[in-house]
Amino acid sequence: MGQYTAPLRDMQFVLHELLGVEAELQAMPRHAEVDADTINQVLEEAGKFCAEVVFPLNQTGDREGCTFHGDGVVTAPSGFKQAYRQYVEAGWPALACDPDYGGQGLPILVNNALFEMLNSASQAWTMYPGLSHGAYEALHAHGTQELRDRYLPKLVSGEWTGTMCLTEPHCGTDLGILRTKAEPAGDGSYLLTGTKIFISAGEHDLAENIIHLVLARLPDAPQGTKGISLFVVPKFIPDADGKPGERNGIRCGSIEHKMGIHGNATCVMNLDGARGWLVGEPNKGLNAMFVMMNAARLGVGMQGLGLTEVAYQNSLAYAKERLQMRSLTGVKAPDKPADPIIVHPDVRRMLLTQKAYAEGGRAFSYWTALQIDRELSHPDEAVRKQAGDLVALLTPVIKAFLTDNAFQSTNEGMQVFGGHGYIAEWGMEQYVRDARINMIYEGTNTIQALDLLGRKILGDMGAKMKAFGKLVQQFVEEEGTNEAMQEFVNPLADLGDKVQKLTMEIGMKAMGNPDEVGAAAVPYLRVVGHLVFAYFWARMAKIALDKQDSGDKFYVAKLATARFYFARLLPETASQIRMARAGAASLMALDAELF
Repeated sequence: MGQYTAPLRDMQFVLHELLGVEAELQAMPRHAEVDADTINQVLEEAGKFCAEVVFPLNQTGDREGCTFHGDGVVTAPSGFKQAYRQYVEAGWPALACDPDYGGQGLPILVNNALFEMLNSASQAWTMYPGLSHGAYEALHAHGTQELRDRYLPKLVSGEWTGTMCLTEPHCGTDLGILRTKAEPAGDGSYLLTGTKIFISAGEHDLAENIIHLVLARLPDAPQGTKGISLFVVPKFIPDADGKPGERNGIRCGSIEHKMGIHGNATCVMNLDGARGWLVGEPNKGLNAMFVMMNAARLGVGMQGLGLTEVAYQNSLAYAKERLQMRSLTGVKAPDKPADPIIVHPDVRRMLLTQKAYAEGGRAFSYWTALQIDRELSHPDEAVRKQAGDLVALLTPVIKAFLTDNAFQSTNEGMQVFGGHGYIAEWGMEQYVRDARINMIYEGTNTIQALDLLGRKILGDMGAKMKAFGKLVQQFVEEEGTNEAMQEFVNPLADLGDKVQKLTMEIGMKAMGNPDEVGAAAVPYLRVVGHLVFAYFWARMAKIALDKQDSGDKFYVAKLATARFYFARLLPETASQIRMARAGAASLMALDAELF
């Protein structure tokens, strides 16, 4: 069945030693009373819940899957509903929500850490409450007061869950060509007709009501994305007492049979005159939906981090126990017929790759969550603006880089297990299957790369990227004369210079041929991802260097992992830069009919 233990020591290192969150939160009146002890206690309890309640359902849920009973009825795997009830009773859905609607008002950062652990425990189960939080955020930001009063308390409590309905059979990322229609009903509501596909958690038996956020077109709406509106479409229309009432005209027509995440119902949703209510302004639905989409993209990054961590824990435990051959430098376990495979250099390479990507991803994603808290809650407008720009810049990197790394890391974990990794009972092949979807949904990683390079960087002449570059430059200057830090600072500074030059080169090429952006985007995102990781690994190395003689072996391990990252993973940037510079010519020269 495998194992999972919340990595509380490393989480606390990132929160308190790297980010100094207590001081950061004290600068935000909304969170000024949140101290380190409170955060630690919350995360300890969350870790227990994830390990003891959710994790045991991961493999069984994968094997059983969801069941479609016809007539729109879907049940989740055995145990999922009971675990969700415990989740609700413990108050976890309300953790970072607005107290005006029953929330606990804790920082987004704390909620982010919770969802790392939940995703390690079971990505498929976690998608049910995860999507609900995105629906909460979209309605909280753009819903009328009436809609907020009607739906937010139920979403905050977890009594009702939420989804987002974007994709249609003929369009995925290109939402400008969606066909779902919304006709005014004459009473302030609208009647929606159309079909949505790939709707995660679209139908299930965990909650008494499901709140769908649906993109559709009003009559005479402009073509393209400028003609899309957003509607809230409940499964059951709330009655005067706020309880589930009339069954609405939105039903699950079938569920998908998938490569992974079997425990989550991926639904075809048919709308046949379903009643909905407008969220935000007419024809500006994407503005409202992007609140949910960006939350989902950050959430998918956390799915990648969660899988990286749990795959690492299990492959590490296996590597310490599995006996195969002898060490090349001599027998290490003379009392046994062979040495544990952790003595072999390439097994260590695989384990350290997982460890470096997990710990680097944790630092990066927690820092980003802190920037969201600063954007939402800091009293200084300039600080809010800077934090918002950094979040906008790095959201596609969180989504794509962490999920790319997760697929590599889960594959490395399966490889550590050898033939046993390919066998279902060990659980490793499930992590590979589950990790694969994260590179596809919520905008494929290529879409994220195009967003990063085309919109976030070239779109504002590199202003947001320069802001992050200043953080890197400041750290380099602070540590430039520290001899012990040269092995980390020098490659960080060198990569920062190369990214600046690469960005300018691509920008110049793109002025003559827009395909240059498409050709360079994916390797460019990998390079930027490593720049971000190098920055955080250098900062973590600084802390570890200062405390390596403290007697706490945690810092010795942290420093060794930092050295591995700079020696073995960062060099990937050399090949990625060459690919980004190679241009569009070799990709576009061959006529389509000659493929």
